[in-house]
Formats: sequence, structure tokens, C-alpha cells
Amino acid sequence: MPPLYILRHGQTVWNAEHRIQGRLDSPLTAEGKAQARAQNEILRGRDLTGFQAFCSPQGRAFHTASIALEGLVPAVHTDPRLAEIFVGAWEGLRRDELVVDRPVDESEESALDLYERAPGGEGFQGLHVRCTAFLADLQGPSVLVTHGITSRMLRLIILGKDIAEIGMLPGGQGVVYHLEEGEMHRLSIGA
Repeated sequence: MPPLYILRHGQTVWNAEHRIQGRLDSPLTAEGKAQARAQNEILRGRDLTGFQAFCSPQGRAFHTASIALEGLVPAVHTDPRLAEIFVGAWEGLRRDELVVDRPVDESEESALDLYERAPGGEGFQGLHVRCTAFLADLQGPSVLVTHGITSRMLRLIILGKDIAEIGMLPGGQGVVYHLEEGEMHRLSIGA
């Protein structure tokens, strides 16, 4: 696997409202734009010579890429395989509106299995197949701008972990994950 930098989009209006976006979209908040600028600052300290950039075609990811990669790469290519996991009937709903068999708190980690159980959704296995196909097509070092669940799945595959371990991988907006030679490093401002 070539060296990779993987970014999640910045905070959106729906993230702030604890809505499940999936394939739907909402705009970046002021905080989300600041997170993308922080990612740009992180990447400015890295040598991206020869790196390509790929991004989910969804608006929140593309807007983040336009800020985070400004002046760093010659072009950003979209690829639908980097889109967020499809969550069927739950797209657009707030987490507290879901009818599930247990209470759902507002943390991302608590909500992970909701993406697996969404009625009519893609599920982790479908996302795994899609992300594996994307990674198999990579030709060299790349920066990937994607979404929370998709970012975790890409990193899970690269690190050779089982799908059941997806919740063990950290998330986060405004950070960058560097993966090279089987290791992952979380890069953030001041770290």
C-alpha cells in the first residue's frame, strides 16, 4: 500500500444536530471550515511531492478538500467509492429519532453500530467491498478526503483488521491520519 493521508470532512450543520447524513448532505459549519484549515496547516508540514488527491463527490467532503488541499496538490479527483456509507431509511434522521432496541447516546463511537443496522442500508460488508476496490486501484501516494465511517473502513482495511474492530479506530474532524508501512499516525495541530 502506498503512503496515504486520510481526512474526514469538517463539521457540518447535520453533524452539529446529531443527524445521520449518509448519502445526503449538509453544509460545513464555521467550525467545519476551521477544521479543514487545520488539516491544510498539518499537510503543509508534509512533503506531498508526487501525491495524488481523491475525494468523495459529496459536497461536505469536496468543500473540505478545497480548503484542506488548497495550494498543496495540482488537482482533486472525485471517486464515488469514497462516499459515506448508505444508511437507507435512517438518512436525515437525528439519532434520538431512531427506533432501536437500546438508548443511543450522542457520541460517534456509540452510534457506529447504527450504520451497520440501518434498514435498507449498505452495511459494513458492502462498504468494505467498495473501499477494498478503491484501494486496489490506487497507483501511488495519495491524500483521501472522505467521511467518518468510510475513513474508518479504509484505515481498517489498510491495517489488516477485521470489520468487527471498526469501533476501535479513532475518528475525529480536523485531524489527518497518516498510514505508511502498516502503521497509522494521527496528526493534529500542536501534536
